[in-house]
Amino acid sequence: MKYHVIYDGNCHLCTTFTQLLEQFDRGQLFDYIPMQDEATLQQFGIVPSACEMGMILVDGNNTHRRWQGSDAAEEIVRLLPLGEGFINAYRLLPGMKWIGDRTYEQIRDNRYNWFGKRDTTYYSAHPFGCNAER
Repeated sequence: MKYHVIYDGNCHLCTTFTQLLEQFDRGQLFDYIPMQDEATLQQFGIVPSACEMGMILVDGNNTHRRWQGSDAAEEIVRLLPLGEGFINAYRLLPGMKWIGDRTYEQIRDNRYNWFGKRDTTYYSAHPFGCNAER
C-alpha cells in the first residue's frame, strides 16, 4: 500500500520533514509530490488553492480518502512503526488535539517567515509514479 504525501516543496521546514520521512521510510510506504507540481496534482483532482490548508496525505488504494493539515501529519505518524500508540495517547490527552491543530495552523501560515523559502522546489528521491526497485 502506498500513500502520497503532498508537501510544500518551497518551504524549508516542509522539505526537511519530507527528507526525514524519506530517510526513515525509504519509499516503502510513502511517495512524495510537491504542491508546486500542478500536473501531478491534477491527477488527483487537487487544485493549487486546495493546498493552502497545508500538507495532504492521499491513500493510494482509495484516492478519495485524504487527510489534510494536522490530520495528515497525525495520520503519517500513525502509519509509522509504533506511531499508532503515540497518536492514540496524544488524542486521549484533553486539549492536545486542539492545541496541535492550532499550532499546525500557525506554523502553516507563517512557515516562510519563520523557516524561510527555498529558491528552488525540492523534489523527492521517492516521487509519485516512480516504480524503481527499492
